[in-house]
Amino acid sequence: MPESYLAIESISELHKFYGVAQPRHPLITVIEMGNNQVERPKAAVTCCLGFYTIFCKKFTGSIQYGHSYYDFSEGSLMFTAPGQVVTSSPELHIEEGWGLFFHPDLINTCALGRKMASYTFFNYEANEALHVSEDEKRVLTACLCNIRKEYEQNIDRHTNGLIQSNIELLLNYCSRFYDRQFYTREKVNTDVVQQFEKLIKDYFAPETLIDIGLPNVGYFASRMNLSPNYLSDLLQRFTGKTTLEHIHLQLVDKARSLLWSTQKPVSEIAYMLGFEHPSHFSRLFKSKTGHSPSGYRHSN
Repeated sequence: MPESYLAIESISELHKFYGVAQPRHPLITVIEMGNNQVERPKAAVTCCLGFYTIFCKKFTGSIQYGHSYYDFSEGSLMFTAPGQVVTSSPELHIEEGWGLFFHPDLINTCALGRKMASYTFFNYEANEALHVSEDEKRVLTACLCNIRKEYEQNIDRHTNGLIQSNIELLLNYCSRFYDRQFYTREKVNTDVVQQFEKLIKDYFAPETLIDIGLPNVGYFASRMNLSPNYLSDLLQRFTGKTTLEHIHLQLVDKARSLLWSTQKPVSEIAYMLGFEHPSHFSRLFKSKTGHSPSGYRHSN
């Protein structure tokens, strides 16, 4: 059968897709995934979900997330944000696991909604999934049980607040466990940092960037087969600077060298560095050094 595409915008539509009973709450649900507890399509299905998802799964088969396939042969947590696309293969067999799904409307008007952007793992790729220990899984399951208990009982004025608090607690634990994963894989991640440092030095090695333009975070992430958020988070933890901060640091260092060693006008240096507008270069340089380019040149 050919691959099909589904846009699933509501929790009710999600329950129909998995062939389970109607949801107890219109904006949040937990679905048990293993032991044939849900119906699975017989062919590959690409889904665009209109809500946040956290999958905790152990299964055989592959799942496509973005442009690559990933084999979840061990228990892992995968996160997606509203609007992201996931494709599962027809031979996928879930041995055990659960999915937490919550609509943005559940959190948009509370503090958690304003904080969601800080949980950058919702925009990681599948091969950057969180691998949890049994102890960590028990901690997350306790949060999940509290969430489920709240929406399964009679809803009152405290329900949403308590659900939001438990979602936030679960996400904060996930942040802690991701930090642990970054450091327990230190050798691998150190190699990634070194690879990035070489890439960025090579990019800025030519005298001028006129032909290639300014790099962005996505450029380096794609060269390293990582998501932009994952690369930035990894660099932040191991170097204290995000990918963008590293790019700006290289730009400013190259600008300093050109200001010292040449008498070229500031506007020409800006174009050499790949800026379309010299004013953008001047603003960036001043924000990083405290001096305008011309003021910096005259102070040395």
